[in-house]
Formats: sequence, C-alpha cells, structure tokens
Amino acid sequence: MTPPTDVETATESQLSNQPNRATQSEASLDEVPNDVEMSLFDHLEELRQRIFYALIAIAAGVIGCFTVVNRIVELLEVPAQGAKFLQLSPGEYFFVSIKVAGYSGILIASPFLLYQIIQFVLPGLTRRERRLLGPIVLGSSVLFFAGLAFAYIALIPAALSFFISYGADVVEQLWSIDRYFEFVLLLLFSTGLAFQIPVIQLLLGLLGIVSSRTMLSGWRYVLLGAAVLGAVLTPSTDPITQSLLGGAVLFLYFSGVFLVRAIGR
Repeated sequence: MTPPTDVETATESQLSNQPNRATQSEASLDEVPNDVEMSLFDHLEELRQRIFYALIAIAAGVIGCFTVVNRIVELLEVPAQGAKFLQLSPGEYFFVSIKVAGYSGILIASPFLLYQIIQFVLPGLTRRERRLLGPIVLGSSVLFFAGLAFAYIALIPAALSFFISYGADVVEQLWSIDRYFEFVLLLLFSTGLAFQIPVIQLLLGLLGIVSSRTMLSGWRYVLLGAAVLGAVLTPSTDPITQSLLGGAVLFLYFSGVFLVRAIGR
C-alpha cells in the first residue's frame, strides 16, 4: 500500500480542522468581547451618569420646542380643519404648550436617549446579540416614526372628519384646546407603540419562543386582538379610526410573520 504523500496529509489535516474552526467561530459568537468586570458601585455610577445626560438632553429638547411651540401647535391643528378651539379656563393654553413641548422634546431627544441605553447595556452583550442590536433598534425607530406619520396623515383626520360631520347641522364645532391635544397626542404615541408589533415578533422568533407557523396558526385570535387593540388604543369611539388602526395592526402582524419566516424560524 502506497504511503500518503505530504500533500494528501496536509489536505486531510485541513479538512479535519474545518469543523473545529466552525465550532470555535460559533462559540466565539456567544462570548462577550472585551469583558471587564465591574462592581455594583461602578454600574450604579455609570447608570447615574447616563441618566444625568439623558435628563439634560430632554431638558434641552423641551426648552427648544417651547420656543417654537406655537408652530408645533399650528401643525397639530391642521387635521382639525373646520373646528374652532377655545380656552375654557385661565392658563389652559399655557399648560397645553408645556404638554406639547414636553412630548415633542422627548421625541427629539429620543435618539440620544436610545444611544445612552445602548451604551449602558452593550458591554454585557455577546457578539451574537450585538449583531442583532443594530437592525432591531433601527427597525424599531423607523416603525415608531412610521406609526406617528400614519396617525397624523390617516387616523387623526379620519376621526376628526367623522366627529365634525356628525351633527354638523345641529351643533357648532367649538372644542377645548386641552381636550383636543390630549386626543391627538394619545393617538399619535399609541399608534407609534402599536407599530412595534413586528419587532416583538422578530425577537420572539430569534429567541425560539414562537415560530412563524405558530404565529400564522393563530390568525383567528389575531383578528379579534386587532379589533380589541383598535378599540383600546384609539381615544375616539368612531368605527373608521378603529378600523384603520385594526387594519394596520393586522398588516404589521402578518409582515412580522413574513420576517420571522424569512430568517428561517
């Protein structure tokens, strides 16, 4: 029998090492890079510092928005064409301005707040988790702002149009400025949160908690849940707004099922 040559021996050695390298590469994804032990005091100190930075960012955002709050108010009043706003108590518009500036300031400061959260949790994440962090954060942010846009362009005008047209020949549309902005702000942010459904589904799929097949098999419960969610999240009782939000929730849910299936879960 002819003894193996050096080339054959080297080839066999490389082939035998390939599974080991693949195993090592897979194991390295579950390691925490640059892992440095920190005491509880160090963690609390870092948390305090990042909360301080976040509060400064929020304060700067709120103050900046308060300087242009009249323009923001005018922008939010656009969907309510045909209605007149009243100040029903002393200082009502002032407190509305603070509320609008507060929400707007937090919204503007949200990228910096998100950055501080990521920087705090990043040292404890493995390489595999860090790979998922970027797409999930980006997707969540895009979906949240898409939810705000959907509420502003579709939901709010549909709800207000229904209320203005209903009884238009009987009553004049004179609305409290405070009640109006409670309605608008609640609908904006609840819709933004509802648009996080695909992100939650993707996380459940990646963690192996729920598969795409299981998500799809429960479509009847999803239909019921979308109807309930549309009724709960919308501050109005008109069927148009609830149907629009329920339809959007269904679309987002089945889009999430498609994403989970696309990653092979």
